[in-house]
Amino acid sequence: MRILAFDTTTMSGSVALLDGTRLIGEVSSEAGLSHSERLLASVDFLLKKNGLKIEDMDGFAVAAGPGSFTGIRIGLSTVKAFAFASGKPVASVSGLEALAWKLRDGPARLAAPAVDAKKGEIYAALFEAGKKGLKEIIPQGAYPPDAFLARLPGRRIIHFLGSGVRIYGDKISAYLGDKARFSSRSLFIAAEVGLIGYAKLRMGQAVDFKALEPIYFRSSQAEEKR
Repeated sequence: MRILAFDTTTMSGSVALLDGTRLIGEVSSEAGLSHSERLLASVDFLLKKNGLKIEDMDGFAVAAGPGSFTGIRIGLSTVKAFAFASGKPVASVSGLEALAWKLRDGPARLAAPAVDAKKGEIYAALFEAGKKGLKEIIPQGAYPPDAFLARLPGRRIIHFLGSGVRIYGDKISAYLGDKARFSSRSLFIAAEVGLIGYAKLRMGQAVDFKALEPIYFRSSQAEEKR
């Protein structure tokens, strides 16, 4: 099953092409260009390099959030267009789950993806990550950093990953001391979005592109003004 996967939720944007669980190629960049300027070019490059077209895909996977509201809308509108044109199914994936998925190898561990949500908040969650997948321990949501960190178990080692770690790393260390671990894994998640999406599509968990909704966890500025 060929899957084309997208992540436009943060500046660490990426597109990945997978055949089942095998990663064929990935284009990732934190360049200054906006997602609207680079997304289609990345897709075109990736498909042409592999002699494929959109019609050759068996499905799509997209990080539906949380993250940049503008970035999320670009990603969703793009995948909706591809799904409409090709008639292929779509899997909606949480970017927080995709980050935690990077830490599933090896023995089970606590994984805390944390993405900068601006306004003094983080999008975060706590998962038990292991070979059997992910188990959500603290629900995904938008949290003040202190409120999220206060909910974490203090006796177990917790692995952190995400843009929120760059900003609140000192605060995390203050709360957890030597129980905090900071992963050096890449923040590009299209490959992980594709892997999770592939599993969802195989289990019949596709989303109709017309019903595809963003994962925001809080109101946008426009909604707040209304």
